[in-house]
Amino acid sequence: MTSKVTGISEFPDAFAQQRKVTGMGQMDDQNDPVNMILGLKDVRKAAHNCAVFQSGAKPGRIVIPSEVAIRETRQIPFEVDPPQHGGFRELLNPWFKRPLDECYQARLQTIIDETIENAFKAESFDVVSQFALPLQSKALTLLLNTSMDKAQTWIDWGTHVFRSEDSDLDGDKANILYNYIDEQIENAIAIPGDDLYSVLLNSQANGKKLSKEEVKGVMILTFAGGRDTVINAITNSIAYFSENISDLKRIDDEPEILNRAVEELIRYFSPLTQMGRVATQDTSVCEHAIKADTRVSLCWASANRDEKVFKNPNNVDFDRKVNPHISFGFSHHNCLGATHARQILRQLVLSLANKVAQIEAIKADENIEKLGEFSRKVGFNSLHVSFKSK
Repeated sequence: MTSKVTGISEFPDAFAQQRKVTGMGQMDDQNDPVNMILGLKDVRKAAHNCAVFQSGAKPGRIVIPSEVAIRETRQIPFEVDPPQHGGFRELLNPWFKRPLDECYQARLQTIIDETIENAFKAESFDVVSQFALPLQSKALTLLLNTSMDKAQTWIDWGTHVFRSEDSDLDGDKANILYNYIDEQIENAIAIPGDDLYSVLLNSQANGKKLSKEEVKGVMILTFAGGRDTVINAITNSIAYFSENISDLKRIDDEPEILNRAVEELIRYFSPLTQMGRVATQDTSVCEHAIKADTRVSLCWASANRDEKVFKNPNNVDFDRKVNPHISFGFSHHNCLGATHARQILRQLVLSLANKVAQIEAIKADENIEKLGEFSRKVGFNSLHVSFKSK
């Protein structure tokens, strides 16, 4: 569907009424129903209780939509529960904290500056395919510590790793990623380097060396988990500033509010709607019975608009002092790539504030998720804009 060029920065709360009335929603996912937990307190409680709500179910089952039909490899540490989960996180956390290093940030800044300069050269451009996708792909080379020329391959795959025009779960498209990772692992075995593949192949977790299958699991998560979400966050932020340019100017004038502004944008847009768990026993949430071996959703997008926690939750407020959003998850399974995503957004937003005087939205095609009884705008399939430089 094609939207008007006004109102594109509005992301309505699809879950408000159901959250207030029952605290729960329902959706069917490939004949494997999901009970959606909607309130912030209940989502946090369930996320923390890995004994009852496990991540280590059949590979692909905790993802919504389920990837059981297109994936057998377990994503690590995403689909592993404690205590093994802790060993994998201990290994991976230092690598994924590298975006805090000044050298990393300087290289990222070069990518951001070039992306913005290319945007200025175009009369108009699609933020999704011509700005956010290249930026995300090039930034990923830093995270993996691979050469920049790898990014073009990932750009050529398109915006979505598993989704095509015909299907939300395209097995053939998924196999392109899986086969690529297999090939890169074999290359790293033959000629080890200082990239993430090589580091993982020569590392231990939980007292044993990682297998090729475990390395593949980490890499699938790294590619798939940080793609749509980062692209959504970049695109949605630009959509917001196109209609709220005064907020962008304010960041230029008051750079000390940058971190607060980025956290608020992440809360408001919630680039990932939800993540699943599988119940290990009969239990209940909000007085709703949950049977063993059924799925629940930790609905981050709903929790981030919980009116019991956030004042004026449907407004973007860069002066929001207390902001316990859970856009990157919660508890031991908080997003491994959160540091990388935050750093991209911080440097991008500050660069836009320094360089861009005006953002004009020309046309937009909204990406609407159908989630059982709910329909949620999660971002854009395309968003054509023009930048005016300062």
